[in-house]
Amino acid sequence: MFAADKASQSLGIELLDAGDGTARLRMTITPAMVNGHGIAHGGYLFLLADTAFACACNSSGPVTVAAGADISFVASAHEGDVLIATAHERTRYGRSGIYDVTVQRGSDVIAEFRGRSRALRGIKERP
Repeated sequence: MFAADKASQSLGIELLDAGDGTARLRMTITPAMVNGHGIAHGGYLFLLADTAFACACNSSGPVTVAAGADISFVASAHEGDVLIATAHERTRYGRSGIYDVTVQRGSDVIAEFRGRSRALRGIKERP
């Protein structure tokens, strides 16, 4: 799935690893990602976490999409910061699942994200 994700790749997001219900991605904050306050725009942090979530929930099984998600911004990120988003499956039930993603700069937590997934019926892989 990540190989076809042009949006994430165009921002320099790298897939470090993915396994059964897990994923780890890296992104460096560029000058274009900084808002008027001189900190990383929250939309880019959400996109990084959402991409990790997508990789984790699509790591095994049918095509899965987001049913909803929320994020809590814990600390600011700045230009040049290298962020790591680590996603873990919390539970799957029927066609639904819950995934948590932690975005970190080194050992500092930048954001916590929770995504709710839904597997699509009858679609086994991306066309």
